[in-house]
Amino acid sequence: MMFETILLVATLLCALTAGLVYTFWVVVMPGIRRLPDREFLRAFAVMDRVIQQNDPRFLVVWAGSVVALLVSVWLGMGHLEGLPRLLLVGTAVVYLLGVQGPTIAVNVPLNNRLQQLDLGALDAPALASARSDFEGRWVFWNTFRTFIACGCVVALLVVLVRL
Repeated sequence: MMFETILLVATLLCALTAGLVYTFWVVVMPGIRRLPDREFLRAFAVMDRVIQQNDPRFLVVWAGSVVALLVSVWLGMGHLEGLPRLLLVGTAVVYLLGVQGPTIAVNVPLNNRLQQLDLGALDAPALASARSDFEGRWVFWNTFRTFIACGCVVALLVVLVRL
């Protein structure tokens, strides 16, 4: 019963994480894309600051998805065999490398560089350059992690259904 509960929690937290990156993909970034450079950068920086201030709701979902998924794998070793076990382990690896990996390696460093800019002091060409250095790369990797996160949720649901 404990394994099933942890797996359900992991699935929920991974689904919420997928929903967060999906929302940035289809609503947030297309919405602020329409803003001029300074306002675009400022809007993103303000949203990112909420996350960087360690809002507990964000931390429970984002970090909790990793913890719950890893605990599920550990417990799953004693409860699953064959394809369901392989699917759970594979999903955890893909989630860590495909969702958390790009976040740590690309998105967070881009966010941190943006946070360091004095947007009020930059002229129009510097703002355009800062946006150009940030936006395309951030959006690409967010789109990537959105697809990976959604695929991982589907895989976790398959494991749950097979219990």
